[in-house]
Amino acid sequence: MKRIAIVGGGIAGLSAAYQYAQQNKTGTQVDFTLFEATSRLGGIVETERRDGFVMECGPDSWVTEKPWARDLAEELGLGDQIIPSNDIWRRTYLAPEAGARSRTLSALPDGMRMMVPTNWAAMLNSPLLSWQAKLAYLREPKRAEELKATALANAAHDISVRDFICHHFGAEVADTLAAPLLAGVFGGDITTLSARAVIPAFVDLEREHGSLIFGLQEKLRQKKSASAIFTTLRNGLGGLIDEMEKRIAPACIRKNTAVHALERDGERWRVRTSGAGAEELFDEILLATPAHVTGLLLAPLDEKIPALLPQEASSAIVIALAFAPEQARKMRIPRGFGFLVPQGQRRMNEGDTFETTAERALLACTFVDQKFPNRVPEGGVLLRAFFGGAEAPALLPESDAALTRLAMHSVGRVLGALPEAKFTVVRRWPRSLPQYAVGHLERMAELEQRVATMSGLQLIGNAYAGVGLPDLIRAGRLAAGRMNC
Repeated sequence: MKRIAIVGGGIAGLSAAYQYAQQNKTGTQVDFTLFEATSRLGGIVETERRDGFVMECGPDSWVTEKPWARDLAEELGLGDQIIPSNDIWRRTYLAPEAGARSRTLSALPDGMRMMVPTNWAAMLNSPLLSWQAKLAYLREPKRAEELKATALANAAHDISVRDFICHHFGAEVADTLAAPLLAGVFGGDITTLSARAVIPAFVDLEREHGSLIFGLQEKLRQKKSASAIFTTLRNGLGGLIDEMEKRIAPACIRKNTAVHALERDGERWRVRTSGAGAEELFDEILLATPAHVTGLLLAPLDEKIPALLPQEASSAIVIALAFAPEQARKMRIPRGFGFLVPQGQRRMNEGDTFETTAERALLACTFVDQKFPNRVPEGGVLLRAFFGGAEAPALLPESDAALTRLAMHSVGRVLGALPEAKFTVVRRWPRSLPQYAVGHLERMAELEQRVATMSGLQLIGNAYAGVGLPDLIRAGRLAAGRMNC
């Protein structure tokens, strides 16, 4: 019987372990061990439930059109927990510039899919965009043939997300709309992020239709039904973690056990750990660690691998602010899903105070009780502040109390003074968001070739081909299937 080590118990590694456990029930036996350096499984997927509040400490949902998270939830018996986002209230705002006299939030035009409009009237009537930006939108469909020809001619060359968007709609759209939207997902800079790796669906639309506006309209026409953009679980995404862990034999899971080294031992792998036994032999390794850890483990085997992995990873801090009904009564939260902070506010200046640095690190705030049902007791309010970018590492060492004060200040600057929260939840996720820089796919192709020379090794996780829950679940389960062939 094969012995397989899964190194890393985040959502990808845990999905692989769950897949092995399921295979063992059907007759194909695998002796597997899941190593996790911390005291819990799931990585950044974690849910806190308290006094009727459901608070996500990491991602709060998955993209509905990707089926793999939903499939897993149903398989785990959580089908009755699946709920859509309240898209009837789906509106996203941009915060006012730091130092602006007005606290008025500016709504993104209704019907925007990232930076591409599906509602012409809303886009043309938006005060957020200048007439030059609106004219660029109107002209883009007329340039379809030119855009398609350029895309096909340059199909082998990657460019930044910003250059891609500027080519279609101009710099204002790239900086006003796309930059804060993508910062909220990746915590990154669109001037360095790879278009082919970060927004592949739009790159595909360009190659097929030239015009992104035409391409998206055609895609929406072909959809059989209008479904909500986001999906989650009523009691929180932590349910996925809990249910998968229940289905894995405890003897197959080793928490608080970091893997320090991987070595070849003939046709097998020697795994050195911090736990009892110190080292063991395995036939195959499924490496589901963060990119910087993967680089350290594989550098002794191939010194070129670390340079192929993402070199930058953004840190994130998530702070949930829960307000009981009596506290929320005087709050005036606009109808919508939340607000984003414009990119320009996050530029560091010499002499910035600590509070100013924190304010610049605020990337977004979600109005959780409006985005999804059943998140708060009736009449309550739940806000979730997301800090990231270049300033985030300076905030990581701060106490929970200090970070909560900073969140209250930064969010209050936008929404007005906030009452004291009933309670708060703070989570720090250092180096959790790998940055797919220009040329990412080419580096991944070379990485795959190098890893293929090491029999019995696979890499999964958010450093390679997607950061969303469905992608990571799919990657983990597929890798387990391949390992068992």
